[in-house]
Amino acid sequence: MKKLFAVLGIALALTACTNAKKEEAIRQAAIKETKDSLRLDSFNRAAVVQKEQEAKIQEQKRVLMLSEARAAENEPAATSSNSHYSKKKKKGWSSAALGTVIGAGAGGLGGALIDKKKGQGALIGGVAGAGAGYLIGHGQDKRRAEGN
Repeated sequence: MKKLFAVLGIALALTACTNAKKEEAIRQAAIKETKDSLRLDSFNRAAVVQKEQEAKIQEQKRVLMLSEARAAENEPAATSSNSHYSKKKKKGWSSAALGTVIGAGAGGLGGALIDKKKGQGALIGGVAGAGAGYLIGHGQDKRRAEGN
């Protein structure tokens, strides 16, 4: 009976040791799988971030090309091959014309407010203001032409 208990005790001890080893092996395998899945997830995240950055760069290139194309469309072409300077087409009013209009309006309003005869004061003020505005604007045009 003592031998039987001894054999059962040894068998029980050996099975207990092997179960612990098996459990430890299973635990290590689970830990390894978790680490691998985390690495894979981080690689996937890095790939997504890289794709987003590439998309941003492509969009910036596209916008730059569109702006360059628009700028090229807006540039005036040279009229002859011998000309060294290309004149830009002037847009809007000259300073003389603008000064005339502003001076006429301001002079007309001032003349109407000051003179007792509203129509006559407005007419005289408008003519005087237009003349003064023209002279001032023409002077500005001359200065701009000398500067270029």
